[in-house]
Amino acid sequence: MSVFYKEDSNIGALTFDQPDSKVNVLNSAILLTLDKILDDLKSKNLKALVIQSAKKDIFIAGADIKEIENITEINDGKAKAQAGQRVMDKLEDLPFPTVAVIDGVALGGGCELALACRYRIMTFNDRIRIGLPEVNLGFVPGFGGTYRLPRLLGLQQALKMIVSGAPINASAAFKCGLADRLYPAVGMPERVGEFVEEIAAQPHKRIFKPMAFKGVPEFLEKNPLGQMVVYKQTVKSILKATKGFYPSPLKAVEVIRKTLYLPREQALDIESNAFAQLAITPISKNLVKVFYLSEKFKKLTVPGTENVKPMPITKGAVIGAGIMGGGIAQLLSDRGIWARLKDINQDAIAKGLKAAYDVYAQAMKRKKARAFEVAAKMGMISGTVDYSGFADADIAIEAVVENMDIKKKVFAEVSGVLSSKAILASNTSSLSVTEMARASKDPSRVIGFHFFNPVHRMPLIEIITTEFTSQQTLVTTLEFAKKLGKTPVIVKDAPGFLVNRILLGYINEAGRLLDEGGSIEGIDKFATNFGLPMGPFTLSDEVGLDVGVKVLHVLEAGLGVRFKPAKIFDDVLPKKLLGKKSGKGFYIHGKERVINPEVQALVKAGGAIQEQEAIQRMIYIMINEAAMILQERVVDGPDTVDIGMIMGTGFPPFRGGLLRYADSIGIEKLVDDFEKFEARFKDGRFKPCTYILELKSQGKKFYN
Repeated sequence: MSVFYKEDSNIGALTFDQPDSKVNVLNSAILLTLDKILDDLKSKNLKALVIQSAKKDIFIAGADIKEIENITEINDGKAKAQAGQRVMDKLEDLPFPTVAVIDGVALGGGCELALACRYRIMTFNDRIRIGLPEVNLGFVPGFGGTYRLPRLLGLQQALKMIVSGAPINASAAFKCGLADRLYPAVGMPERVGEFVEEIAAQPHKRIFKPMAFKGVPEFLEKNPLGQMVVYKQTVKSILKATKGFYPSPLKAVEVIRKTLYLPREQALDIESNAFAQLAITPISKNLVKVFYLSEKFKKLTVPGTENVKPMPITKGAVIGAGIMGGGIAQLLSDRGIWARLKDINQDAIAKGLKAAYDVYAQAMKRKKARAFEVAAKMGMISGTVDYSGFADADIAIEAVVENMDIKKKVFAEVSGVLSSKAILASNTSSLSVTEMARASKDPSRVIGFHFFNPVHRMPLIEIITTEFTSQQTLVTTLEFAKKLGKTPVIVKDAPGFLVNRILLGYINEAGRLLDEGGSIEGIDKFATNFGLPMGPFTLSDEVGLDVGVKVLHVLEAGLGVRFKPAKIFDDVLPKKLLGKKSGKGFYIHGKERVINPEVQALVKAGGAIQEQEAIQRMIYIMINEAAMILQERVVDGPDTVDIGMIMGTGFPPFRGGLLRYADSIGIEKLVDDFEKFEARFKDGRFKPCTYILELKSQGKKFYN
């Protein structure tokens, strides 16, 4: 059984405890069991019903995503939503007080079940996250969330939670009125008993006044004209954030607007229709697949290492106090790991410490951190101009300039001062980790650990293994990446590894399009129209043209002429137009970003680049390179490519990932298009690789 009921002193207790699972989910079988229990309870005269979980840090994680993934017909989707709605209605209609006791994650259907209760009490558990993240999977809440949340919290707070899909913690839940009480976890049963006695005296009274209206003009919440302003502003912010690629947040606004004044039955009918319409769309199916990918890689393990125990890492050293080094030190301290930051002089150390503090300052500005917390975490970072303190480090992360001679010198020095168990990792973005390992004292403890910029925001980390890397080193580094809150991918040492190898091909092809007479702004717009977060020239300016060209030369040396930098890059680089860091690149970066006429003057006039061709060339280049990476066994499968591109570059999740998008085009069409481009350009870069040709001959896709 997954749901247990017992009764003591006229107080009912309903406990969720799904067997053989770390979480509770609301699947069809559990909803059916719950439905029968609620039917039996409605004739009882209980003092209260307490709903709780036996799982650690979990209330209910949500509805069963697998069941939603299998919905292919609107009628089926509506029926599934209505089945959940009926159960929530029965819970809401019980004639006695109902109390949800939340000591962990309550998302989606779990949040909706809590909303159907009359009261919600929470603990001070830092793991508590409550919310309705359905829009992130391409649909809207389907068990009554769009009906109950606005009535509980007010229109603005409910819209904010539903259209963002972002869960909130216990403190925020208490402030907005989603939680009626916050208690320490210790002695919780006694606290619950006291709470039940308190509400039993006034079983129908809302005992807590939410703070959702604080500082908000009342007319915006209660006046239809004011509400229209709220809806309009919400839609505007959604379109700005999603560029219209994601229909679910817009549909959520529409559902709430239509149902805010309707009775429950009519409101829930509109909600179930909206859920069903969205759940069958390709966008939703792709987002669900991306969700599974994300969950898989967050829990990534190395086959055959079940008996290898990771070493604990509590102290880290960072060599190089630039933007990346300072960012890495900040991340370590934020995760409770002592960080020793080294550079050649105190000025460099000061800049690294400032880079770390700037991240915390932004968190304080957004009220995500408090001053005393920041002071404590900054206190975990110390600086040095020598290697003092490195002997105590469990891991040392090299983040110096992308120069092999300098990195090898650092590796030789650092490996001589670290303990015999410490790991030596490189944050290199493209250089050979194997070559660095050969310069170290013990190559078995060397590994690549490639963060993406900005370190605190980008979720991906590439773990690069060499022929020398020991299982102990790999397993420890993998668990360390998870401890840092990153999504790890394991990559074999090869030029550019995974993400940069694919990404630089895309940027280089954009350069060729510009050489042919395209426009900077036009090509960037084509890319954002496709769903990429920024165009290739905007991205080049963000990264720095010098960095991009350096990586292209590394890739050209290791992989061949297809990575020879486009002419425009070689023309612009000598002019020191490096991008945002120099104030000028393809764009001039001031109060407003405008095209740089110096670069535009280098582009030949009269070229007419069509959007479809531009997108095909930029994306197909990436697909072919990804297939070569699979062919060379740099990574173990298409899912690694896709999570790497989504988490590392922002490849549009609604397309499912680079190689899932390739499958949606069809391998035969891909090969036909490749051959047409190859016949036209005759330089080999569009020649379909063996891996793709084999997929075509076998009638397979990247995903089978």
